[in-house]
Amino acid sequence: MGAHTAVAPPHPGAGTSPGGASAPRRTRRPRDDRKAAWLFLAPALLGFALFYAYPTVRGIYYSLTDYSLIATPDFVGGDNYSRLIGDEQFWNALQVTGYYVLVNIVSQTLLALVLATLMHRLTRSVALRAMLLVPWLVPNVTVGLLWMWLLDTNLGLVNHVLNSMGMGTTGFFTSPDWAMPSVAAVNTWAYTGYTALLLYAGMLQVPQYLYESASLDGAGEWRMFTRITLPLLRPVLSLVLVVSLIGSFQIFDTIAVTTKGGPVSATRVIYYYIYEQAFTNFHMGYASAVAVVLALILGVLTAVQMRLLRASRSDLA
Repeated sequence: MGAHTAVAPPHPGAGTSPGGASAPRRTRRPRDDRKAAWLFLAPALLGFALFYAYPTVRGIYYSLTDYSLIATPDFVGGDNYSRLIGDEQFWNALQVTGYYVLVNIVSQTLLALVLATLMHRLTRSVALRAMLLVPWLVPNVTVGLLWMWLLDTNLGLVNHVLNSMGMGTTGFFTSPDWAMPSVAAVNTWAYTGYTALLLYAGMLQVPQYLYESASLDGAGEWRMFTRITLPLLRPVLSLVLVVSLIGSFQIFDTIAVTTKGGPVSATRVIYYYIYEQAFTNFHMGYASAVAVVLALILGVLTAVQMRLLRASRSDLA
């Protein structure tokens, strides 16, 4: 009657298996980038192992020995740590360092907050930010020499101006009362600009609508700073305080150039005391023990500071 249309059987490769079941679709395996990641991390890990991990382990070993740099280390166990407990010079150096840390962090942080707030609320000039960064780019030894000449008792420009005003001369680096505040002022001048830029970068992360809403409600600049800027700046401020704390405990080059630990041990900070024990008195084992104790002190202070400031939490989240 009618024409029959021939229908071709389905091809086995056209989505079905010879038995009639659908062929499973091949899934693409996710690419494993771990090998590439370890390859890129290898130089940094190698540098960390050579310049940080190995010296740390070796320093801990030397702290348990009597080592003078010219003889083989003689293992003495915890004798260096026992000696350290009764060492009045060590405790004096720790006290001097604490005084410097307090003066430096308070002055540097307050000035940096003022500068960062002025930049954030009044001007965002790139030229101004570049000028603030210049003192931080100058090597610390150069900064120390520069201010040593400016503050010199006999030939310094600052004392010349003070003398012309009838205020007499001041031994900024030669007086026990003025030496440490002068060192703190020099380092505050050098690092305030960099700290201010860090705080300024944190202020840029605060949403602008918060300030606009507060302004519409009649809030002044001081109220907006204390109720908006400062609370939301806490994570960045915590970072700044931790870095400043560690850096302040490591003060060395400015003192080595200007006061050399004097006068009358007024500026003999813990780092300079370690240097004297290791390379002047050749007590390398004892110096290593002091360095290990200093590292432990910094670790405890950093952990406490991070915990109190809740550095890992942000009110913006």
